[in-house]
Amino acid sequence: MCAGEPDAYAHLVDRHAPIAVRTAALLGAGADAEDVVQEAFVKAYAALGGLRPGAPFRPWFLRIVANETRNLHRSAGRRRARERKAWDQAEPLLRAAPGDPAQSVAEQERRTALVERLGALSADQRQVVILRYLLDLDEAETAAALGWPRGTVKSRLHRALRRLRDGIEVS
Repeated sequence: MCAGEPDAYAHLVDRHAPIAVRTAALLGAGADAEDVVQEAFVKAYAALGGLRPGAPFRPWFLRIVANETRNLHRSAGRRRARERKAWDQAEPLLRAAPGDPAQSVAEQERRTALVERLGALSADQRQVVILRYLLDLDEAETAAALGWPRGTVKSRLHRALRRLRDGIEVS
């Protein structure tokens, strides 16, 4: 079909990208639909030799899009499980009172409330709060550790602190 012809493949990309993005979105890729389609086009290009001569490109390609969408869901589920496990392991460490065994009950209650509210944050918000305040990294170090732009660190930190503050004030 277009093996070795980048211009012909570019035509296929232009022709099939809109339906591929809609397919990925409808199959549950959501905001990641364009990323799924981009990955599907890369895989399709590498596998063009496996396309039966005379077979239509569109259904073959949309099957790749569907498979990539399923892969996205599987990897997201594994990532959430890893994040939950990491939080479950970190939570007792955060609840533990450092040093003085005669620490006040009020301080322990505040710590427990804070840890519970941290657990209610999204994984991204929890990460940025932990790195910035519990590990005492500055903004640039937090951004570098997370691989995010500083603006993203600032906005997620702002939202996370607002959620923590609102939760504490409500109590």
